[in-house]
Amino acid sequence: MLAVEDPATGQRITAVPDCGPAEVDKAVRAAATAWPAWHVSDRHAALTSCAVVVEEAAPVLAPVLSEEQGKPLHEAEAEFTEAASRFRYFAGLRPEPRADSGGPVAAITPWNFPVQSAVAKLAPAFAAGNTVVLKPSPRTPLTTLHLGRMLAQVLPPGVLTVLTGRDPLGECLVAHPGIRQVDFTGSADTGKRMAATPDWRRLTLELGGNDPAVVLPGTDPAAIAERLFWSAFANCGQIGVAVERVYAVGPGYDGVVEALAAVAARVVVGDGRTPGTQLGPVNNRPRYDRVTGLTDEARADGARIVTGGPLDGPGYFFAPAILADAHDGMRVVAEEQFGPVLPVVRCSTVDEAVCLANAAAPGLCGSVWGADEEYAAEVAARLGSGTVRVNAHLALSVDGPFAGSRWSASRDGLRA
Repeated sequence: MLAVEDPATGQRITAVPDCGPAEVDKAVRAAATAWPAWHVSDRHAALTSCAVVVEEAAPVLAPVLSEEQGKPLHEAEAEFTEAASRFRYFAGLRPEPRADSGGPVAAITPWNFPVQSAVAKLAPAFAAGNTVVLKPSPRTPLTTLHLGRMLAQVLPPGVLTVLTGRDPLGECLVAHPGIRQVDFTGSADTGKRMAATPDWRRLTLELGGNDPAVVLPGTDPAAIAERLFWSAFANCGQIGVAVERVYAVGPGYDGVVEALAAVAARVVVGDGRTPGTQLGPVNNRPRYDRVTGLTDEARADGARIVTGGPLDGPGYFFAPAILADAHDGMRVVAEEQFGPVLPVVRCSTVDEAVCLANAAAPGLCGSVWGADEEYAAEVAARLGSGTVRVNAHLALSVDGPFAGSRWSASRDGLRA
């Protein structure tokens, strides 16, 4: 069995099945058997029923999600709202069925948005006539397992199977010869191993990010601080498309640091199930240790912690940290932190900021912040991220464009 932990206490909640090759083979065979009829069926009603199931599950499963992931309850509820909307959106699409493509899809999801990430893979795959074997992260398997059982009640047998287990389970699933496509969200290292496999199957990969935000000269820090802060620290900074490094240009640097620190100091950190909590704990001990280590290392290298840091007591609580006097030679800038710490780098010119923003290997999202939106858009066009916005960052929608570049890139993104 696989233990599930509460990050607010560090204690075991329960355990779920730790599946292996036998369970993978059984699930893939069931998906292959179900695919021919499902592929040519009218799937509108089934996807609409899935949306209803997700909505009705929210009051029961949102507290479970908050407990195993750590996020505040209102954010857990929002995952179910977004997931239901996604099912309804794809229920309205009518892809033309093709007999020469499709089949069982392996969907592997991360621990930061277990429900939202799962449905982001399930809904388009179902709409296109694919069957799915879904593997959630071993950090957050519980909510997905419960939701999978509920969805299976409104889907034909074999169309959806949820398998829980440790990380080697994903490799076993991806390697199964019956899998026709892999849809994976996770680290760049794992994604590169999948992409290097000499295989004919399609890959859809959303990999790591290290998103830059460029703050232009003349920008009023008070006007952007709240939006910029939450673009970095929503879900305790555990979002691949969050701002993870800020490049502030010109004499306004100190004002940007002070404005961000002022927002950080007001944030309520606590158990996600406690009313009023704005940021819950970091999801797991390895991530907590990494964020703490990166922060300590940056401070030793000359960075100044303006506010934030690890909190005493049980659980993996870390107050949102703003790091001033950071530079690109620090790992906290050069690498994705995926946690509640934000380095702010001083730049003399816009050209310098753009060069530094483009220097990182990942290229998921980016943003430019400034009072002159026309000029900000010109600067945004110079960023090498797959998706770039002006005066906003976390602004994803079910029907909006979203793409990565370089190490964040998605390859062969079609679900036939």
